[in-house]
Amino acid sequence: MLSINEIKLNKTIKINNEPYSVVSAQHLKIGRGGAILKTKLKNLISGNVLDHTFKGADKAEEADLARSKADFLYQEGDEYFFMDQVSFEQFSFDKNLLGAKTDFLKDGLEVDVLNFEDSPVAIDLPKKVELKVVEAPPGIKGDTAQGGTKQVVLETGATINVPLFINADDIVRVNTETGKYVERV
Repeated sequence: MLSINEIKLNKTIKINNEPYSVVSAQHLKIGRGGAILKTKLKNLISGNVLDHTFKGADKAEEADLARSKADFLYQEGDEYFFMDQVSFEQFSFDKNLLGAKTDFLKDGLEVDVLNFEDSPVAIDLPKKVELKVVEAPPGIKGDTAQGGTKQVVLETGATINVPLFINADDIVRVNTETGKYVERV
């Protein structure tokens, strides 16, 4: 069991037998009263966000999540299909559950899968992925003392800001946590 001091950002806890990831946590101490912890929790199964307040002696059970590896196979409509690398079972996630992670999913990408009670509930992308630039406007000469940037479209349909020297058909490395350009490969 976790006390309110141990409930931190990105911890996974169990509420009503469902796994929740801590999205934000704020400790407050009000006057003579005990400490409280205001949190925003994201349900890993449904994707719903819940505001929850823990008081002084409250405890939360840590969710038991197993990790496995899977490959991204394809997208059909709003469904994204994956295959477990060990059991070769296929499973899918809805676009709403994956959120912004869909901007960096390309065929064959290896991802970490979080399993709760033997069912996949979420994925973690690699920190950096390499994607091909499919559309890039020409770089505009001018005041580049501050390092000018332009918007390009990647093979997944995502748009990011890159330096002016990046052209169509270049391969760029992108940080999946921030969605920002890292380097040209």
